[in-house]
Amino acid sequence: MSIDGSSPAAAPDAPGVSTGTLQRLRLYAARNERRLAVTFFIAGFLFDILTLGRIDAGLTIGQQAVYLLLITVVLVHMLLSGPAPAPESAAMPRLKRWYFEYRNPVIHFLLGALLSAYTLFFFKSSSLLVSFGFMAVLVALLLANESARFKALGSPFKFALLGLCYLAFFAYVVPVLVGQTGLAVFLLSMAAGCVPLAALAFSIAKQHKRRILVPLGCVLILFLGFYLFRLIPPVPLSIRFMGVYHGVERTDAGYRLSHERPPWRIWHKGDQWFGAQPGDKVHVYFRIFSPSRFSDQVLMGWYRYEGGAKGRGWVLQDTIPIKILGGREEGFRGYGVKGNYQPGQWKVHVETTDGREIGRIYFSVESVPIALGLEARSFIAELD
Repeated sequence: MSIDGSSPAAAPDAPGVSTGTLQRLRLYAARNERRLAVTFFIAGFLFDILTLGRIDAGLTIGQQAVYLLLITVVLVHMLLSGPAPAPESAAMPRLKRWYFEYRNPVIHFLLGALLSAYTLFFFKSSSLLVSFGFMAVLVALLLANESARFKALGSPFKFALLGLCYLAFFAYVVPVLVGQTGLAVFLLSMAAGCVPLAALAFSIAKQHKRRILVPLGCVLILFLGFYLFRLIPPVPLSIRFMGVYHGVERTDAGYRLSHERPPWRIWHKGDQWFGAQPGDKVHVYFRIFSPSRFSDQVLMGWYRYEGGAKGRGWVLQDTIPIKILGGREEGFRGYGVKGNYQPGQWKVHVETTDGREIGRIYFSVESVPIALGLEARSFIAELD
């Protein structure tokens, strides 16, 4: 018994000692805040990979719009309300206590889900070289968000990430709605992406405007700079397949693709080693995905490598415009043909009209003499 007659079991817990499961979880969360933030970010990334639908699906667009709205509401509340009260306060309702305790992990989860979706969309919409450049910026921002230096910046950096999400969201939604890509459509998407946060900034107290507008302006400059150097992938377009063939013929059952590729050369798509004889024509066939009701034009640029003493590198030989229509799940099928060529190293770029690359393929052309007395070449036909 104690001096006042109470039982020792009724004495309050020593500081820092938790008895319930919920208390232990809270103590763990307090001690491992940074680790949990990274975990929630990765969880959001994986969740979006598993649940992400077509880029033009209404459910996909609606889900991301809800995520953006939730993040905006929470961040604005954090900006205006100041530091969160102690969640252990007994007078605070349970729902409100949970909100203050878990709002940061929720923001991390939603930002991770959004940025993962945009990383995947932009990755699919360009060649590896271009998409990796843009993805490197996204990944750097994700990692920076978890560093102590950027955490010290507080709300401005979170609003920068939110601004990035708004611009990336409208960068693909506006072309989906308009049904085209190009400079005018890109600028329209950037303007639309700035409207929500800019309108919000001008509707709150003056001392908070800079915390929203300055990060948004920095992200906008970043996007415009990447676009200027053609490093913004042309979402929502994406190359599903691209190959080189001796012949491409459209039939009722599909496209008949003729090639000489031996079975062991499994890494080639068609005749990427093109054995050319007189009269042969090089066919580059592709499937390009575009949303429903999408009608636009792409350019197929043919380049030949000219090294040697001149050292001119890749030189454009020809450009073929191709009209594409959207809506087909496997992608719009098209091809370009070149009959006037020289042996050497070649590549073909498929680009939008504003010069943003959707995909490319490399191949070599080598003259093969016609051997007298031997059987004619035997082509392998595939149907796509």
